[in-house]
Amino acid sequence: MPELPEVETTVRGLAHVLGGARLTRVEPRRGDLRRPFPEDLAQALTGARVTALSRRAKYGVIHTDRGRALVFHLGMSGRWRIDPDELGKHDHLLLETDGGPAHGGHRVALCDPRRFGSVDLVDEDALDDWAPFAALGPEPLGAKLTAAHLGAAFKGRKPAIKVALLDQAVVAGLGNIYVCEALFRARIDPRKAAGKVTRPALARLVPAIRAVLEEAIEAGGSSLRDYARPDGQLGYFSKHFDVYDREGQPCGRKDGGTIRRIVQGGRSTWYCARCQK
Repeated sequence: MPELPEVETTVRGLAHVLGGARLTRVEPRRGDLRRPFPEDLAQALTGARVTALSRRAKYGVIHTDRGRALVFHLGMSGRWRIDPDELGKHDHLLLETDGGPAHGGHRVALCDPRRFGSVDLVDEDALDDWAPFAALGPEPLGAKLTAAHLGAAFKGRKPAIKVALLDQAVVAGLGNIYVCEALFRARIDPRKAAGKVTRPALARLVPAIRAVLEEAIEAGGSSLRDYARPDGQLGYFSKHFDVYDREGQPCGRKDGGTIRRIVQGGRSTWYCARCQK
């Protein structure tokens, strides 16, 4: 599943071709993804000018001058393709700007083979109160994510810190890959109860989360299964994983051991039992 860095990379890529452009064609090419496309999607956005693009957790947002925003989620296998030579059977939403490629504009297609993604239309002034956004915790790259916030959120909680960090109401947008990597950098045992993680450990964790996400964004994300950037290039942060998907391999630290894999909350966790305490 595309995680926060992959969505941020996608939004930045789309901004190069959609930012400031007028949408001259908005065409759903099937009735639904995970749920139906908005019935008035084409009518609402055809002719609209894109004023900005942004991200909230794992959602991308295309803002327009119509006072309505297109909010997309890439699901398990979704990605946007910029100026594809041909449209494929999995290109389920088509946007064209200023006449399309033949007239100096662009064509972008939302490709989602497994159709677990979603597209919504939300009033701009209601975005913060839109139910999926209202339920989210602070952005991990924002100033509101602090050791104090995590300490308050985890107080008295018995679930493991790894599982607690995947709760989107605690931190918005964190996924399995980057939680494993951040806990390793902060030297925190993913099995430890969230409520028993010390304040000094949480103080190490916050910058570790930011660092691993920023590095992944810089690298274009992690190319796992179907993910690629909008320009078709593959992200290469996966080449720098410290623990993720490295079961049985040596930890890179001098005081480290061998990377182990366990299952927590139905998800795989990779960690070094020797240097993560």
